[in-house]
Amino acid sequence: MKVLFAANQAIALNHGGIRTQIEQTKSALESLGVTVTLFDMWKPLDPSQFDLVHIFSANIATYHFARALHVRNVPFVVSPVYYTRRSGGAVKATIAADRFLNLFMRGIWTDYGLIAEMCGWANAVLPNTKEEAKIFTQSMGLPAGNVYVVPNGVEERFAKAPADLFERQYGVKDFILYVGQIGPSRKNVERLLCALENIDQTAVLIGSADASRSGIRCIKKAKDNPRLLVIDQLPHDSMLLASAYAACKVFAFPTLYETPGIAALEAASAGASIVITPYGGTIEYFQNDVEYVEPASVSSIEQGIRKSLLKDKDKNKALRDRIRQQYSWQKIGEETKRVYHLVLGL
Repeated sequence: MKVLFAANQAIALNHGGIRTQIEQTKSALESLGVTVTLFDMWKPLDPSQFDLVHIFSANIATYHFARALHVRNVPFVVSPVYYTRRSGGAVKATIAADRFLNLFMRGIWTDYGLIAEMCGWANAVLPNTKEEAKIFTQSMGLPAGNVYVVPNGVEERFAKAPADLFERQYGVKDFILYVGQIGPSRKNVERLLCALENIDQTAVLIGSADASRSGIRCIKKAKDNPRLLVIDQLPHDSMLLASAYAACKVFAFPTLYETPGIAALEAASAGASIVITPYGGTIEYFQNDVEYVEPASVSSIEQGIRKSLLKDKDKNKALRDRIRQQYSWQKIGEETKRVYHLVLGL
């Protein structure tokens, strides 16, 4: 089987969870005998060379590519990596208004409308969580038979990382850790930094700050906290990153929502206590083994971190073992290949 992987161009700049999902899914599928090619927009594309196209991320950046595949009857599937906290009624009403207006005035776009159309063209939609799946079946009206939940995964190496590597290099241990972009509103780093101001514990932020007003405010606030260390983004395959997960006491990820947050899975696999948003399907993965906080509340974030700091790290073993057993990339690769077979009638 030959499959083409495509995604939005921003992953070349934002080395986040979508890029990790693509790279690890590719590796797992190749170990199962699937030939995976990464789409290069500068090379002529002959769809007949592939059995299937797999698009990662449903948004305006991938919409036009999906439309080009659709009009040429090229089979494709979509991992939407999409979530909204809007009500189902609001989503339905927006899509209906979008479609009505486009009967008379082309060029009026909404995220909901174009994502619903794009995923409606797909032969299958592969959300990462059941919560995400509900958006497409209940709010966007996709047939349930075309939607298959394929979870995100975690690499085995994070469970084996040595803590002392990070501890020796930076001279800190048992700290509070955040890994991710600094600045985007969904990441909610400003509120996290406000919570950390009130906690007498070393904290580490690993990630690049963007040039937005929020990103600039975050860096200024971080510099004003003597207990806070900011480290520029580390490569995902860096042993130092894996060591940071192993060395931290608490991994704080109070974003507005996650589906479900690959970084949090990696930290849990390394044995850290997790503080995370309850929105976006995280509860499906982390169940009752983490502290859930209201991301809009600095007080809630602070209290969640304080509770997690009091936990014995050995008590995280049940979560660590379950994450490793249920969410290995090998299993995710097998499930993805199963969906490909269903789509192609193999």
